[in-house]
Amino acid sequence: MEEVYLTINNLDECAGYTRFRIGEELILRKDHDNPYDDEAITVYTIKNYKCGYVANSVHSVARGTYSAGRLYDIIKEETMCTVKFITEDLLIARLEE
Repeated sequence: MEEVYLTINNLDECAGYTRFRIGEELILRKDHDNPYDDEAITVYTIKNYKCGYVANSVHSVARGTYSAGRLYDIIKEETMCTVKFITEDLLIARLEE
């Protein structure tokens, strides 16, 4: 499978966790109970802090990355990703197989 990159946004919901690092592993979990998005994927740190969502809007997905909608059917209930790029308000991560 080719490398798959995704955009993580809503980092302000991090419950006190704000220091992301390049190479950091994060957990992607399908969010079946999300009332706003049927394809929501919540992002957690290894220590289980909720730290954002996989972007799912044409206005929030970085060019060249997958949206939550594109990822939803190809990932397991819980999947790992690795942070590759950090900007002021989003992360770009690579999906791990």
